[in-house]
Amino acid sequence: MFTGIDIGSVTTKAVIINDKEETLAFSLIPTRFDRRESGAEALKLALRSIRKTKDDIKCIVSTGYGRRAFCSSDKVLPEIVCHARGTKLLFPEVRTIIDIGGQDSKVIELDKNGAVSRFEMNDKCAAGTGRFLEVLTERILNLRIDEIGPLALRSRQPCTLSSVCTVFAESEIISLLSEHWSKEDIAYGISRAIAKRVVGMGAGGQIGFEAPLVFSGGVARNIGVTRALEEELGKKIISPENPQLTAALGAAVFAKEHSRRAEASRQPAKESIENSNNTKH
Repeated sequence: MFTGIDIGSVTTKAVIINDKEETLAFSLIPTRFDRRESGAEALKLALRSIRKTKDDIKCIVSTGYGRRAFCSSDKVLPEIVCHARGTKLLFPEVRTIIDIGGQDSKVIELDKNGAVSRFEMNDKCAAGTGRFLEVLTERILNLRIDEIGPLALRSRQPCTLSSVCTVFAESEIISLLSEHWSKEDIAYGISRAIAKRVVGMGAGGQIGFEAPLVFSGGVARNIGVTRALEEELGKKIISPENPQLTAALGAAVFAKEHSRRAEASRQPAKESIENSNNTKH
């Protein structure tokens, strides 16, 4: 078995696969202050679900913000390449990945072979991230984060937020509420603001958003943002069943490949010894 662990700023994910790259187990937990402990806990939960121990794991690759804090990994890789590999395993024809997590957003362009050709990433500002959605939804609209998607789809006249800055958008929404805009219209307005910010970021990096487009990350669970992205791009968007696991899945695939390369590099030496013994006889 092979494991990928994605230690993100908000959540930590572990995925365990077999030789056939089939997912055997996965776990998702909130990331703690101690990133190393977060990775260890996610791995323990995934192993417990299939009644296995760490000794059953042949190789571990870690990725995400806290990837270097997890000392038990055999290899450390950037999350961009892991997102690409995991997404391509699920959707072999994918050409563009939009990943919106808790505190960053990414647009990744892949070539026909699934290699990353270019990418744009926002990890310096809350605009266009799950944090943007969380602050405006819970603090201003007094809604749970899982309520805003279905609510947004009931909008008849979405509002327009002129600012992508979380602080200024918050002030705008307070003004809109005082003008008696409905929560439905504001919810879709927030979704559209995120979509415009992310699409603009990708376009600024010369990314053409070629289909098939896959939407991953925690925000991909929000149907309102998915609909807003489709509206902004004029293209159909697909999402994995578990959109937060793509980087961990990709890391697990890389773990399998790393293990195979390590075995192959040892094989010639073994053959050489056997040949030497045969010569003596």
